[in-house]
Amino acid sequence: MHTSANSRKHARPQEVYERLRALIIDGRLAPGTRLVETDVASRLGVSRTPVRGALQRLQQEGYVVDSPTLQQTRPTVAPLTSEDAHELFVLVGALEGLAASRAALGTSAERTALAAELTEINDAFRAAAAAPRPDHGRIFELDERFHRCYMKAAGRRVRSLHDTVKPQAERYERLYVSMLTSELHTSVVEHRAIVKAIRAGNAPAAQAAVETNWRNAAERLAAVVTATGERGSW
Repeated sequence: MHTSANSRKHARPQEVYERLRALIIDGRLAPGTRLVETDVASRLGVSRTPVRGALQRLQQEGYVVDSPTLQQTRPTVAPLTSEDAHELFVLVGALEGLAASRAALGTSAERTALAAELTEINDAFRAAAAAPRPDHGRIFELDERFHRCYMKAAGRRVRSLHDTVKPQAERYERLYVSMLTSELHTSVVEHRAIVKAIRAGNAPAAQAAVETNWRNAAERLAAVVTATGERGSW
């Protein structure tokens, strides 16, 4: 009992924020779930103070919204909608496009090495997507690895913005990847266009290829969200 009370008292705000955000991204806190400070604090084993700060930060970043159905507003896990998915994916594409453009301006040796790494990952991604029983967790992980590779070239501000926005897009990717498997062959081709542009040192083409990949993914995902029903919307 003493240990529990001590841990509640000394919980770091950043840790509480990261744990709560992870619960939302992974879907363990479903879209539309109302977030009561005392309940969240009990679940995480912390005091209400860092929870309050975490909820405010998550609201600023778009993970949490105020429920409009109550006279007294209450924080609620943001719903998953086709409009929100499209906006997030296009935004991620713009940020990653800047990174790919910068990667294409590297030295010949750097571009060759990056292109080889991207090709290896994309080949594994293609094989995983074409498997008789696709491992959706592996497909998601390989796609993440592919995009992280060229994000290393991004500037500090772009990376900071990407770190804030990308996890919000991941909510959609994790929940809907199983429904998009039949469309992944298109992503493989789009990935190849990114690799080709980076290898050639063509910065405008690299940026355009990344933006196209994410824009097309936004259209594919929005169609699935609309067809299956938006989650947690009012």
